[in-house]
Amino acid sequence: MQNGTLTDIAAGPDVRGITIQQVGVSGVHLPINIKRKTGGMDAVVARVSLAADLHHEFRGTHMSRFMAILNEWRERPISYEQVGAILAEVRKRLRADVAHIELAFKYFIARTAPVSGIESLMDYDVRFRGRRDKEHYRFILSVEVPVTALCPCSKEISEYGAHNQRAVIHSSVELGPGQILWIEDLVQLLEAQGSAQLYPLLKREDEKFVTEYAYDHPKFVEDILRDVVTALRGDSRVYQFSVRVDSLESIHNHNVYAAHNEGLMAW
Repeated sequence: MQNGTLTDIAAGPDVRGITIQQVGVSGVHLPINIKRKTGGMDAVVARVSLAADLHHEFRGTHMSRFMAILNEWRERPISYEQVGAILAEVRKRLRADVAHIELAFKYFIARTAPVSGIESLMDYDVRFRGRRDKEHYRFILSVEVPVTALCPCSKEISEYGAHNQRAVIHSSVELGPGQILWIEDLVQLLEAQGSAQLYPLLKREDEKFVTEYAYDHPKFVEDILRDVVTALRGDSRVYQFSVRVDSLESIHNHNVYAAHNEGLMAW
């Protein structure tokens, strides 16, 4: 303490000459509001990481400022633009060149059964990731979407039936400048590439429909992956992306997968 003021040790000098690329807080659980495509917002509990770079001349950062910024955004609706605003605030208040954020949360979308019309909620794992420097803002939307995969080979060689199982499509897309891709849009795009869509609640007439629909649309894990890549290539909002499809095999004691990266590199 000097002259009644508490000494700021973190802001003191460091002589090792090493700029730290990312320093901040992780594992923060925070209630936040996510903007919905249909309007309004959903309250979710997110697991958050927030970081910035630290110039070589400073010994430490001010961790409390990350938490202060996050708490200021607890009740504001968050989507593409707001993630960029959070990062701009981090750069300003931490006197940083680069800021990073990741928010992971469960997101629920209403699903209507194909025959009975009964409605229920389906949950999806979603991540927002953002990076902002002086000139550029990058935003990546990631979702995990489960679908049904029915084996074409099994269908072809069997006198009746075909083995089918759940597959999970893991997709990360980076949007072009100024583009907005809603969570609902990406989920719908990915769900359409499986043998059939999943539903939380089905009546008997729905189960019959879904079973027969999957049988009429057999796909290897490779087929699902290629169809996802084709669909993402055809979406003008998507700048670059990566995809992995995991098939949780029902007749093997192992899983199978296929993956493709179209320009999306880690930062």
